[in-house]
Amino acid sequence: MSDEQIRVALVDDQELVRSGFAMVIDSQPDMRTVLEASHGQQALDRLNLVAADVVLMDIRMPGMDGLEATERIAARDFPHGVVPKVIILTTFDLDEYVMRAIRGGASGFLLKDAPPDQMLDSIRAVHRGDAVIAPSSTKRLVTYLADKALADRELRPDIIDVLTDRERQVLYHMARGLSNSEIGEVLDVAQATIKTHIGRIFAKLGARDRVQAVVLAYEAGLVRPGDLG
Repeated sequence: MSDEQIRVALVDDQELVRSGFAMVIDSQPDMRTVLEASHGQQALDRLNLVAADVVLMDIRMPGMDGLEATERIAARDFPHGVVPKVIILTTFDLDEYVMRAIRGGASGFLLKDAPPDQMLDSIRAVHRGDAVIAPSSTKRLVTYLADKALADRELRPDIIDVLTDRERQVLYHMARGLSNSEIGEVLDVAQATIKTHIGRIFAKLGARDRVQAVVLAYEAGLVRPGDLG
């Protein structure tokens, strides 16, 4: 296996689902399936032994579900020193706890019936430090998560008081699902500058990645579901 390959772990209680994902992933020159697990505890045990860069994690599984497994992965110090990034697999209509998974450490989400190309792009995006936030086919899911965040918690505008006006503008457009280059075009700023702003936003908010920063943007009331359009 090439050192440049993205190591992917598949966690789902349906063997057919794992086999299908593995076949697609292993067909790519830049990634490879390194382990499979049928429930959360098995995933933790195997991740303890085998380093993975990205985990595709189902939510509903027997025993330890994907929510608890995601939280434990984010909090664990693995012997090999690699903490994988987690992409939650969701069916949208049924998974009411996706926001908990994202708050617990997930770096994004993916519809289970997403086209293979979208799955592969999502793995690559999360691996390079981006987040699977609002591709067009999951815009409804983003709106659902945002609505739920607003319903579950009182708005806390003070959490973004530490940001400059420009950083708030960048966070706003990030929460709308824009990429760095798109934010740069909207604000007429170089992409490298946008990347610097995003790094400062993460540091000031204590956010792991884009996903957590976007959740905080909703909780602060900086952006609302209607802004996604």
